[in-house]
This record gives sequence, C-alpha cells and structure tokens, in this order.
Amino acid sequence: MSNSPKEDIKVSDFRASSPEPEAGTSEGQHLPTYAHEKALVFRFDFRILPVLAFMYLCNALDKGNLGNAKTDGLEDDLHFRNGDYNMILSIFYVPYVLCAPPIGMLGKKFGPSKVLPIMMFCFGSFTLLGASVQNFAGMMTLRWFLGMAESAFFPLVIYYLTLFYRRGELARRLAIFYAASNIANAFSGLLAFGVFQIESSLPGWRYLFIVEGSVTVAFSLFAFWYLPKSGPEAGFLSDDERRTAYLRIQMDSSSVVNEKFNLREALKVFRMPAAYAWLAIEVCLGVPLQSVSLFLPQIVARLGYNHVKTNLYTVAPNIVGAVVLLILAFASDLTRLRFPFIALGFLLTFVGFIIYLTIDVQAQLNIAYFACFMMTWGTAAPSVLLSTWYNNNVAHEGRRVTLTSVGVPLANLMGIVSSNIFRNKDAPKYIPALATTAAFGGTGAIITLGFGLFMILDNKRRNLKQGVNLTARDVPTERLREGPANDEFRWFL
Repeated sequence: MSNSPKEDIKVSDFRASSPEPEAGTSEGQHLPTYAHEKALVFRFDFRILPVLAFMYLCNALDKGNLGNAKTDGLEDDLHFRNGDYNMILSIFYVPYVLCAPPIGMLGKKFGPSKVLPIMMFCFGSFTLLGASVQNFAGMMTLRWFLGMAESAFFPLVIYYLTLFYRRGELARRLAIFYAASNIANAFSGLLAFGVFQIESSLPGWRYLFIVEGSVTVAFSLFAFWYLPKSGPEAGFLSDDERRTAYLRIQMDSSSVVNEKFNLREALKVFRMPAAYAWLAIEVCLGVPLQSVSLFLPQIVARLGYNHVKTNLYTVAPNIVGAVVLLILAFASDLTRLRFPFIALGFLLTFVGFIIYLTIDVQAQLNIAYFACFMMTWGTAAPSVLLSTWYNNNVAHEGRRVTLTSVGVPLANLMGIVSSNIFRNKDAPKYIPALATTAAFGGTGAIITLGFGLFMILDNKRRNLKQGVNLTARDVPTERLREGPANDEFRWFL
C-alpha cells in the first residue's frame, strides 16, 4: 500500500461528528473505530509531543535568555549605553517578522519535519556564539540572525500538528507543547540561578549561553533523524494505521491532505475578512505575551530581592502559568469552544497588570507576587488557543500555514512595543509599561468576545437559511476548501 491511501478510501463514507463507523456500510472493514483512533492518537502523543515540546523549550530558552543575562551584568560587560539593551531586544523582531512567511512556506513545501530541526540547529548555533560576543555590535548582529533562525518555528509546529490531529484534539496537544515555553521561562530562571553560582573568570551569563546553545544544537541532530513527515506517512505505523491517520485528517482537519503548496492559492486566505480579526487579536496578545516573556525578571525585581533570588522567584509563576494553560486548553477541547477561553486569558492578564500597577508593591508583597502569577496565567493560554482557533477554521493547508506564519510573528513583533515601554528611566515601577500592557489585554478581550458573537450569529443565519441545525463538527473538512464562501461552512467557535 502507498503512503497516501486516498485512492482506496472514500472519505464521504464517514461521519465528521464521530469516529465510529456507519452501520451497514459496504466498506465497514476499512472504517476506523474509536478504539483504533484512540490507540493511534496515543502513539502520536508518545512519539511526537515530547520531542516537539523539548524543541520548543530550547527555542524559548535561546530567545528569552537576555533577561536572565542582564541580571548578571551583561550590560556592563559589553559596555552598553542607555537604550542599547532595548535596541537589542527590538532588532530581533524585524527579521523574525520578515522571514517567517517565506520560511513557513518553505516548511510547507519541503516538510516541517526537516525544516524545524534545521532551524533549531541554526538558532542553537547563534546562541552558542553569543558566549563569545565582546561588544554591542556583536550582540546586535547575533540577535538579528537569531530572529531569522527562529522566525517560523512556532507557526510550523502548529501546522505540523494539524497533520496528525483532528480539530477537536489540537488545542490540548498544542498546549502541552506550548507549556514548554512557560517551563522554559521557569527553567531559565532556575538554570540562571545555578549557572550564576559558578565561580570563574568567565561571567556567568556566558556560561548560560554555552549551556543552552550546546544542548539545542545536539538535540536538533536527533530531531532531524527522528521526526516523521506526517501522520499518513509515518514509518512507525502499519498500513492500516496510516489509512486511519489519513482519513482522520481528511474528515476533520484538511480539505486535501498533503496538498502541494501553491503560493497564489495560499495568499487567498487574506481575502477572508475573518483573517484580519484574528490578526488584530494577535496584535493585542503580543504586548502582554512579550512583556511577561522578556521582562518578568525586571517586574519581580521590584519586590526587592537580589539578582539571584529574583531569577529564582520567576520560576513559580511560570510553572503555574503552564498548569493554567493546560487546564484552559483541555477545557477548550472538551467544550469545542475557543473564544471564551481566549477572552478569559486576556481578562486575567488585564487584572494582573492592573493590580501590580495600582498597589503599593513594597507594602503588599504577597498581593504583588500573586499579580505576577496572574500575568503568566493570562498570556500563555490565549496564544495557544488563538492559533488553534484560526487553524480550526481554515481547512486549506497552504492558507493555514500562511496565516499562521503571519499571525504568530505579528504577535511576536509586538515585542518591539514591550522592549521600548520598559525603559530604564521608569525602573523599578515601570508605570507606563504596566498601563500599556493592561490596555492591550483589555482591548484583546473586547475584540475576541465581539468576533465570537459574530460567529455564533453567522452560524445561526446559515442554519436558518438552509433549514438545518449544523455545527462545525457536522461538516467534513474535505468540503471546506473555500472556507466561509461555502454555504456548508460553520465557524468553529
């Protein structure tokens, strides 16, 4: 049997709403049962998710280690002047945004299973080279190339997971993967705490770059050999399992499985007005997400601890943030709803920053530290669920990877805003930065709730027009190549 079983099986013999076979069908022997699917999904979870999670942990460590390095004297060692650190943070996002769409498209063309490890090798190498930097110009150059190397990593991982999982399975798997980012932020503080104890003529921040870069490069070589191309083409599956993997994606993920990339067709995603609503939410998400990722050590430093304890005190908020992310993502998959949980995340962010902004931090340390937890609760979950939301609503594979390759970097581009509102002259209170971040969180909640309400009303309008009562799970994705232009289309809320 070939790797693509499309010629043998008619997807229309299956119900989109259930993995159970239709009773009495002539091809019943080919239909995947619930038990078969469950076993297959478990194999994907076991074989793919741990590797992707560790890859993203390395990605997050290599991208966000400047905050830890700063607390150990990086600015003094490299003779930074006022504003240099913020400029180095900002420059990362220019190539990150510019390179993400073309690299994402190359990932679709040549396969994310190979492109992702190559990107990992590159950003690990640049992190390793960071240990040898001697001045501002050298760090500036490295951050530019690091931005290029990391640009399409997260969008490609999201697309890669859609080749293995149904729409209703995606959020919790993506959350497990993305939780590695929160764990990375926590582990980065813990690792920095340990590395900074090393007594040597070499500054501790240089050791930090050496350790993180070396592990990343080594693991990328393993990932290049290990990752399968897609579910229907996974070498560790039997022929029947590959057939089941193919049918699952054709029923409830892609309109055409393993469709060849066509740039003109892919760019049609921007004819969807909904694409711009999702991109607007990405913009609102980006500022709180990057503020927490880049500046949590500086926010926690206001509590009054030394630089070693400050890094240590960033661990718990990030770990708890990962737990909340998993809870919201599992709840989202269980209810098959995205927008209410995205809005909840925005509101948690908004409240956390408002609390930290308005209280006397020194007099109310416990409340201030609790607000730091709320900041991490409300940034991770919207990022995962927002990406899942629009991937669930775009059945065309090329358009899906294109929208993700623009949306995710756009959120990260807001790191330019974050890195320029947290100014040294505003330290340690950072009042303008906290207020700006809270405002973006509140705006994101409003747009998300408004767009979700539109989807509910549009689904009702379509049902009334056709005299039926359908939801997104009732229509196989093989029929939805053109998205909302198809009368059968229903929004995945």
